[in-house]
Amino acid sequence: MDEDVRSGEAAAARLAGGGLLEEVLDAADPGAWTALDAGVRSWGWYRARDLPDRAWVEGRVRQVRKPAEAEGRGLLRLARRRPEPVQAEEPVEPRLALALCHPDGRTREAALVRAAGYPVLLPLVVVRAADWVAPVRDTARELLRESVDVDTAVSLAPLILRVGRRERGKYGVELLGEVLRRAPRGTFDSLFRHPDRGLRRFVYRVAVEESLLSPARLARTAARDDDVIVQDLCAEAALTAVREGGDGEDVLEALLGARNPRVRSAGVTALRRTGRAPRAAEFLTDRSAVVRACARYVVRQSGADPLRRYRELCADAGDPALPPGAAVGLAECGVRGDAELLYPLLTHPVPAVRARAVAGLRVLDVTDVERLRPLLGDPAPGVVREATRALLPSAALLPEAWLAERLAPERPRQVRVAAFRLLEARGGVVRLRAAVRLLDDPDGKLRTRAARSAETWYPAAVRADAEAGELLARARRQLGSGC
Repeated sequence: MDEDVRSGEAAAARLAGGGLLEEVLDAADPGAWTALDAGVRSWGWYRARDLPDRAWVEGRVRQVRKPAEAEGRGLLRLARRRPEPVQAEEPVEPRLALALCHPDGRTREAALVRAAGYPVLLPLVVVRAADWVAPVRDTARELLRESVDVDTAVSLAPLILRVGRRERGKYGVELLGEVLRRAPRGTFDSLFRHPDRGLRRFVYRVAVEESLLSPARLARTAARDDDVIVQDLCAEAALTAVREGGDGEDVLEALLGARNPRVRSAGVTALRRTGRAPRAAEFLTDRSAVVRACARYVVRQSGADPLRRYRELCADAGDPALPPGAAVGLAECGVRGDAELLYPLLTHPVPAVRARAVAGLRVLDVTDVERLRPLLGDPAPGVVREATRALLPSAALLPEAWLAERLAPERPRQVRVAAFRLLEARGGVVRLRAAVRLLDDPDGKLRTRAARSAETWYPAAVRADAEAGELLARARRQLGSGC
């Protein structure tokens, strides 16, 4: 927020100095307009003489109609009878933009009447429609309603939604919804691909409320879109249509095939209420924990036992087609005795199965150090990471010299990182000794981690022993600063 105010103050100073709007502001950036609004107020308190005042604004509005003639006509029609400016050579838009953001509400209100003749200033009218002063707010809202059509609403939508988060910003959002509901269907198709995430969410909400999209298209959107809000919105809308008796086959297929686990889990949960519960067994071994949990719930509700299915799958440790999710799924609903089914999977030919087997043992809180120790040298980085995570609580049981050997530069990187993490976990002088050894390591990331470990090292005892003192002195020399 402070950064926005500072950038807005700089923009205000440039406008007051004669800068043009298109040179000072990125009109397509909604943050630039809100920053200008905050910046003018902040800057104007101590540079008020540089801001256009109410007298300047009213001097620009020479109404040529009599009051009775203007009665019943909107602000926009009145302002379109553009008066002749006092100084034709002076650009009006920059000064008027400053007046629209002026700290004094009467100046802002007077500027709104004149702003109707300058479409480039409509973004500031949007900001003023959420003004804290009621007369300013009401005038801006009347002008905004008269000025906004479909094209204008689309261009202003990101700013309207940004201002809509304010306490009095609801009006602009409601107006945007009204305009979009009257828009041609082709307008929605283009907005569904709009780069502004907030606008896309809003447009999808309107489309769902107005039933503009079929359940199958909603499901495909949930499966393909990269925004979680859109995913949840479209998935729920698609499933609601299925519950109300719509064609559910295409919807479920799209949801079950989604890459995002939240969408897949929604599809799995829907299998039960659509009478397809047996199919949930296919997702017991899904790569996502939340999908596996939903699948187990549906399978149980259908009267089957997911644990029995997991045990059947893991019993054949040599099956090359064993899904990796079976190993960790067994642990998620099994007992500690099921570790006997997981141990043979530690040598499975598929790295993902080995990694998930280690993860399963960790879930079961079963740590056999001697069985897991060889996996610290596994050729698959994922297996090494899982083995390291499982062995961290038992790091003191691993020989220091054995781990130190694996810090050698010729070892694979995942092995070296695992060894250092385990030596760090042992703490004390063992940690400091390993960190100092890597302070001049050729691997930049490992060197940085070692330096951070040495800098934050503190002896557990009241005073460090002689070896620790010598290591600290060496670390200081190599780091060039105190540890």
